[in-house]
Amino acid sequence: MTNSWLETPEGAAWPTADSDETNPFVRYRELLWSWHRWVDSGLDDDDFVAMVHNLDDSVKEVAGTGFVTTPARWVDSLGEDSQAPVFAKDETGNVGGSHKARHLMGLLLHFAVDAVANNAGTNSNARLAISSCGNAALGAATVARAANRPIDVFIPTWADPKVVALLDSLEATIHVCERRVHESGDPCMLRFQEAVSGGALPFGVQATENLWTLDGGRTIGWELADQLGADSVDHVLVQVGGGALLTSCAIGLLEGTALGPLERVPRVWAVQSEGCAPFDRAWSQIPAAASVDERLRLAEQQADRLMTPWSDPSSSATGILDDVTYDWLGVARGLLETGGSSVLATEDDIESANQRVRSAGYNADHTGSAGYAGLLAALREGSISPTDTTAVLITGIRR
Repeated sequence: MTNSWLETPEGAAWPTADSDETNPFVRYRELLWSWHRWVDSGLDDDDFVAMVHNLDDSVKEVAGTGFVTTPARWVDSLGEDSQAPVFAKDETGNVGGSHKARHLMGLLLHFAVDAVANNAGTNSNARLAISSCGNAALGAATVARAANRPIDVFIPTWADPKVVALLDSLEATIHVCERRVHESGDPCMLRFQEAVSGGALPFGVQATENLWTLDGGRTIGWELADQLGADSVDHVLVQVGGGALLTSCAIGLLEGTALGPLERVPRVWAVQSEGCAPFDRAWSQIPAAASVDERLRLAEQQADRLMTPWSDPSSSATGILDDVTYDWLGVARGLLETGGSSVLATEDDIESANQRVRSAGYNADHTGSAGYAGLLAALREGSISPTDTTAVLITGIRR
């Protein structure tokens, strides 16, 4: 385990092809670090499965749906060429309306392992805390409510009123964070970090704050690997705000190649908007080196120069307006390990992508379709050929 990256647990195993389990936290449990920590503590596999199902039943009571493998299919109308449809994985029907709850359920399982195994330093009564502008907060509040855990949610002044109302209905304690005089950086993240310093447990989607958030996040990559099968695709384009989604997905796809059905790993691309692109800026300045590890070492050494806050973030894809890509080293490693790259989407790309995705039948917001906007940009620039096979993640519901 390194900064913003999870290695595969020793002894991890891909589920058998005949498994009909639809809950990813059960189906792929032998790949999860939480499961390995559980059994390494002398606890029983059947009890882990029962714990996941019990938590999932509580999630269903709160959210109306539990965790299941989300659908994915080839969509002809999203392809620029009739010979090359786009493979789209739809997260809009997932818990909380996005992929974010995957990360939080994964964290909750680690908290449960800590509580049952009586690991030192874990307070089962501690408040949870998250910094988020929308879907991550909803995912966290939903899972926290299901587990009867109190949660503090730190949101920006411009948060969607619909999201705020939903958070209130989930009994989250909401903190609206204004920027303070002479303060740099995201005020929500700063207030969140203050809460953690005061004893709250980090329950968010930044691996820099809690590395285990990548554990459950990897389920999206594992599902995608199984859904693609041996054929795979040439490219997977993933929208990047804080960076945990792409990092988790890339790890899952690499594991799907090493242990699962993929015969080759797709090139993973980071997608940001022109109005907020701290990762793309950093990526373009990472020094060249002879190996992936050496480039990452140089990037980490020069982090203060490379990853700096973006001034005046602006885009209709509001869910990727993080002024800093917190898990940028994980994103960089995902791109380097898979041979991918970074692409910027214009606002026209983001708007066009959303219209086309919605016309194809997906109730996605502009953030949810931003990965596809990156594909449109890459096709226009010629960095991806119209005959290449591609996949995108449709990650957030339109509210």
